[in-house]
Amino acid sequence: MSTIVAESTPVAPAQRIAPPQQSLSLLGAATALSACGGGGGGEAGGTTAQPDSVPAPAPAPVQAPISDAAAARFLAQAGFAASMADIASVKSGGYAAWLEQQFRASGSSSHVDWLLAKGYGAESYKYSFSGVDNSLWRKWLSSPDALRQRVVMALSEIFVVSMTGLPVAWGNFAAAAYVDMLEQRAFGSFRDLLEGVTLSCGMGVYLNMRGNKKEDGKGSAPDENYAREVMQLFTIGLHELNLDGTPVLGAGGQPKESYTLADITELARVFTGWDFDGRSETDPSFMRRPMSHNAGRFASGAKRVLQVDIPATADGPTALKIALDTLANHPNVGPFIGRQLIQRLVCSHPSPAYVRRVAGVFNNNGTGQRGDMKAVLAAVLLDEEARKVGSAPSSGRLREPLQRFIQWGRSFGLSSPTDLWNVGDTSNPATRLGQSPLRSPSVFNFFRPGYVPPNSQLGSNGITAPEFQLCNESTVAGYLNFMQGVVANGIGELKPVYTEELALVADAPALVERVALRLAGDGLSAATKATIATALATMKVDTEARQLNRVQAAVLLVMASPEYQIQK
Repeated sequence: MSTIVAESTPVAPAQRIAPPQQSLSLLGAATALSACGGGGGGEAGGTTAQPDSVPAPAPAPVQAPISDAAAARFLAQAGFAASMADIASVKSGGYAAWLEQQFRASGSSSHVDWLLAKGYGAESYKYSFSGVDNSLWRKWLSSPDALRQRVVMALSEIFVVSMTGLPVAWGNFAAAAYVDMLEQRAFGSFRDLLEGVTLSCGMGVYLNMRGNKKEDGKGSAPDENYAREVMQLFTIGLHELNLDGTPVLGAGGQPKESYTLADITELARVFTGWDFDGRSETDPSFMRRPMSHNAGRFASGAKRVLQVDIPATADGPTALKIALDTLANHPNVGPFIGRQLIQRLVCSHPSPAYVRRVAGVFNNNGTGQRGDMKAVLAAVLLDEEARKVGSAPSSGRLREPLQRFIQWGRSFGLSSPTDLWNVGDTSNPATRLGQSPLRSPSVFNFFRPGYVPPNSQLGSNGITAPEFQLCNESTVAGYLNFMQGVVANGIGELKPVYTEELALVADAPALVERVALRLAGDGLSAATKATIATALATMKVDTEARQLNRVQAAVLLVMASPEYQIQK
């Protein structure tokens, strides 16, 4: 695999791509805060922004014309795929207008509703995950709200729940309802998202908060699993952070820890008394309801979490609210979550300046609101480093196998005539993708956000490249073999449509240009495209079957190239 290349070098202010004027109403925060160098968020010790700290909007620079390649590149970051119609829409309306349209876009039926409609609520499916893979592929391959689905994929890899850790009746509905919750809260406030994650039945089972109860005086203590992970992985991380994501250093130049063992113990006591709301042996739809509280299992008494006192008079729901408010308002959250969203959507090793700008918008969306996910996502996707292709080895990201497969499916009209979407589990690294939705091996996701590939140029330079944790001899070969089959034959009843590409089949260079544009934006070099076109030109196209073979070869060769696999 090649090293990561692409965007890092900031552009001068006059070159920044700004939202068109008609889009400033929604996304003004991203533009204003970027122009102010991230303002409004203050330094790392800031909490909820106040209205009087709102920065004055900066005049929007004139937006440069958007090329086909730039539009396709944006669509790959903000969604999964780029049709020629989508490319034209971005070029005519601008990046911000496309985001606004997607923020308002309606999607397809919920995962729980789909499972029920397809009969997966029958008793025979009670102890299985039947239907979950199907519904996840249905949404990620076909739902029209591409931005929401892309963000849900990112959130599912930050706030991890895996089917490998849901040993409970109606686990299929616990998983489905969890993803539905991520969809519903993806564009709201971070605080609401955190509460949805915390009280979801799926997370309750996965990290043992469901059924957690007070100490019994006989040596039993509240389970600390969720208390630990909600701090380490979902909100503040292990170390105190500056606004730009760099660690705050303490004595001896060592990073300062952001919480203590006492914080875990106290927070575990807060997270007691929660369980399924109206559990049913015959109706799995209870899994879509947040967990409810049982006061008899709650650990009473005063608590202190992250230097915030929770009084002894606070009941379970009140204690939970104080704890979640404390976590959501911690100064680490903006840089910690912001950096991971940049990694999932744009580049693996964002600059501190990029992180600072996004964290600033997290702290203040321009109207005094903290944790506005729409504004944060806009800041991630419209940032100067996101929109400019550079050449620094710390830029870009390896497209994870799921992203490559979904992009192919959406690009070439994959559909399911029976609406069953039987793609199945793609976890096998030797024969499939080595990655499958909601099937992470642990709460730490398929890859760690701080992963640095050892014995590599990236490792020597200390470059984080999380997706390379999935890259090995087995997954490289497995991906190529799997894609060779599906590009040619589809998968089961799901068949690709190459009509647009077949119209260019007689002109090998034009065919390669079209496929490379839609899949890689401007990511493929002229030399690579010429090499592929030369190979295609040796293939006869005197029959319909041979014409299709040439198109399929073009798609496969582009998707096999290291330049494509690095999203720039």
